[in-house]
This record gives sequence, structure tokens and C-alpha cells, in this order.
Amino acid sequence: MDSTQLLRAVPLFDGLSNDDLAALSHETRARTFNEGQVIFSQGDSGRTMYIIEQGGVDIRLPGDGKGTILLRHLGFGEFFGELALFDDKPRSASAVASSNTVLLELQHDKLEAFLEVRPRAAMALLRAISGYVRRTNALLSTRAATNVDAEFARSMKWTDRLADVIAELNGSWMFIVLIIIISSLWCIINNNVMISPPPDPYPYQFFNLALAILVALQGPLIVMSQNRQARMDRARADTDFRVNLKNEVNIETLLRELRELRVDLHNRHER
Repeated sequence: MDSTQLLRAVPLFDGLSNDDLAALSHETRARTFNEGQVIFSQGDSGRTMYIIEQGGVDIRLPGDGKGTILLRHLGFGEFFGELALFDDKPRSASAVASSNTVLLELQHDKLEAFLEVRPRAAMALLRAISGYVRRTNALLSTRAATNVDAEFARSMKWTDRLADVIAELNGSWMFIVLIIIISSLWCIINNNVMISPPPDPYPYQFFNLALAILVALQGPLIVMSQNRQARMDRARADTDFRVNLKNEVNIETLLRELRELRVDLHNRHER
């Protein structure tokens, strides 16, 4: 994939035209990192963003002792460090190559020179940044912990509820007993000599057709219910991950502040 296509995959550059993306791609350069090599560390100053052309990158926070907290694993086509293009604040996390990695690097100075020549592209970037701000505000206004079951229940249609009912019924003894009773009654009715001619004589072709239709409908409905349950399980896992990550980050922050407070109290005591 060429650099223009990689830039097109970055939401920050969604509003740029094909000509702008082609021109911006000439301002980038490829950089290679070996597995385990630190791309940048938390607190470093930086004016550069990266797009992954090959390999993978782990975004980490320092943990207690020698451990680290893995925030996210990034793969092909994903990007990081984009905020450094617009400010000179320290890096908020560390980036480490998880394998032999090739990154597409875009520096602040290159972007600034590009925007001076193409001012209309600046408006497209501002629109993309405003979208980031809106999404961040929406994220901060909600809790990490949500009731996944309640959210899914509110979004369920009557067809989803029907599929769940049928899937639950098919996995019960009630369904087995019901099929046995219906089959027995059908055989008795059609073998009763007092009914002539019987509605469905042996070998019960109509009854076999009805059973075949029932089986054909059961399969898709059960799969629909299973797919919805799988989506719910993934949502639960994602919620648990976000809650655990938020708690772990907060705990690490508290431990760091306690260590700083302990050092400050020790220095005051020494003085």
C-alpha cells in the first residue's frame, strides 16, 4: 500500500481531497523499528505522528515497578501520536514496536508547510478535529460501566424476542414432550378406522412436510439468537475491559501520587 492510501485511512485526513492527500504523502517518510524498540516514551516531547505500514505497535503506560499497562495494540493502517501535530505537549503514553515495524512518519513542520501552500486543507483538518472533540465530550459524559443487558433489551425488535423464545423452547424438555404428544395424536387420528378416509394416511406425508418446514425454520431462528448472544458477550467483554483499564490507570495514578507525597514528606522531614 502506498503512502497516499495509508493517509486516506486516517480519520484526521477524511476531508482532504485526493490531490491534497497525494501532496501530503510527499511530506512523509518511512522509518523502521525493531521488535521491542521504543518509538517514544511517556513524557517525551514530540511533534510527529505515525501510521503503521507494517508490523504492530503497543501503546503502554508505566506501571508499578518494572511492569507496564498495555492500553492498546495497533496494527496495519492504524495511527498514533496525531495530537503532537498540533501542540508541543509531552507524550501521554509510550509506544513500543511489538514486532519488526515500518512506520510512516509525518512531522509538524512538514504539515505546517503543507497547510501554508494549501489553506483549504486546514479547514478540512479543523472539521475532523471538531469531530474528535465532540466524540471525546460524549465519551466523558458517559460512564465506562454500563448495563449491557439493559442496552440490548431496549434495542431488541419483536423478531429478536421471537428468535430468543424459539431458541429457549427448542432447548427444553417441553419441546420434546410436545413433539411426542403431537406425533402420537396424529398417528392415532390417521389410524382410526372410524375416520374414512383418514386426513393423512400412512406414511404421513403431510406431517413429514410440516416437520421438515419446522426444522428448516428452527435453524435460522436459533442461529439469529446465538449471533445476538455472541454480540452481547462481546459487548460485555468490551465493557469489562474498559472498566478494568480505567480502574488500573486510576490505581497507578494514585500510587504515583502517593510515592511523590511520601518523597515530599521525607524531604520536609530532612529539612
